[in-house]
Amino acid sequence: MTFHSNINRKYEIIAVLATAAGKFIFMDFLQWKLVFIIISTLGWAYYVYIRNKKEPGILAHWGFRLDNVNKVLRMVLPFGILAVITFFVTGYFLGTINLNWHIIPILIFYPIWGVIQQFLVIGLMAGNLQDIQNQKLSKPAIITLTALLFGLVHYPYYWLMIGTFVLALFYGFIYLKERNVYVMGLFHGWLGGLFFYTVVNRDPFAEVFGKLFN
Repeated sequence: MTFHSNINRKYEIIAVLATAAGKFIFMDFLQWKLVFIIISTLGWAYYVYIRNKKEPGILAHWGFRLDNVNKVLRMVLPFGILAVITFFVTGYFLGTINLNWHIIPILIFYPIWGVIQQFLVIGLMAGNLQDIQNQKLSKPAIITLTALLFGLVHYPYYWLMIGTFVLALFYGFIYLKERNVYVMGLFHGWLGGLFFYTVVNRDPFAEVFGKLFN
């Protein structure tokens, strides 16, 4: 099934790029991390709701689907296990392992933000680049461009840039074969959380919610 026109696909890509730019302004410069996350989540959730009302079936096309969860899980799980082992080994040698109770809420709630990120960067970017008619890019080009964007969004944290670039390469390949943002968002949240507390030596819970508890 074909959904909406090329112009709408291009508008969605522009909106994703604008959201990425907003990250640098509101999260990095103004340090309004929680505000940006909430507004972005609610705004894009509303867009998904409106589009689904107008075009039933668009959710599954984007990857909000359960029918292929087991298949995608079998593809992603080995990568996830290898990634976790790599995180702890790297963190051990760098001396950056910093596990504390803050990781528990991060592992519970970060996958929600992970699904949003995968929907935006992988779903709308890679998906729309694949769906655009008469301007076809090869799958390797789509995957590479998407991974570069995902890595650049995490500037200036170089470890995060490298990690998210590699993750997006793998996720882009999986998504263009089997569209499912639930599995990728779940693993994004778990792997991202562990990456912060093992390799990067940062505490995203304190960074986002710290002011609420001070």
